Amino acid sequence: MTDTNDDKVTHFGYQQVPWREKQQKVAGVFRSVAGKYDVMNDLISMGSHRVLKRMTIELAGVRPGQRVLDLAGGTGDLAIKFSRLVGDSGEVVLADINEAMLSVGRDRLFDAGCGHNTRVAQVNGECLPFADNSFDCVTIAFGLRNITDKDAALRSMLRVLKPGGRLLILEFSHPVHKPLSKLYDLYSFAVWPRLGKLVVNDSESYRYLAESIRMHPDQDTLKGMMEQAGYARAEYFNMLGGIVALHRGFKV
Repeated sequence: MTDTNDDKVTHFGYQQVPWREKQQKVAGVFRSVAGKYDVMNDLISMGSHRVLKRMTIELAGVRPGQRVLDLAGGTGDLAIKFSRLVGDSGEVVLADINEAMLSVGRDRLFDAGCGHNTRVAQVNGECLPFADNSFDCVTIAFGLRNITDKDAALRSMLRVLKPGGRLLILEFSHPVHKPLSKLYDLYSFAVWPRLGKLVVNDSESYRYLAESIRMHPDQDTLKGMMEQAGYARAEYFNMLGGIVALHRGFKV
């Protein structure tokens, strides 16, 4: 007898939770931190997340007139940059499952003057409500680890890509050197929750962040998952010694 999703368990940080409950728990985390999400990103990454996102944009190769889906797009960092690249003849869809994050992202898009070629959509990455072959590029930055069924999400993203389109996944990963790994563990488990308490009065959400990173597939495992889902020329680029990795794959 096979398990249904009602019977299955998954991880929420280091906790084991029913499969159907993870999405709701993750939503609670991001509702709590949405208002100061960008401030906390700058603090815990010491500003490096902005450099990593610029590298993602460069490797995306987005051109005028193209359609881009920025999934788990949060406060719109990537969507704003893509809006300027695709121009008046292109379109960027900022998508997120969390209404609080999406509200912040929508406001940032309009404040940046990007309302003419962008739209927002509240979606579940496991079952995207977009037509087949409708995007030239899909990006997901620091969001894949929060999706319960990552294999379903990878297949769904592939489905909406046009032939020749590309997926880019920017995500926390696994340091490639043990000394760096130990320092990173100390920093993330000791400092992040304290910053969360000081800035957003929420240490638990940032403890979850540190735990969720350790539960996320490592670089080679995620590359294999992409290949299994049907992506061609899957590859990854380690950044910050593997603390973050950028995966890229193409639809043939």
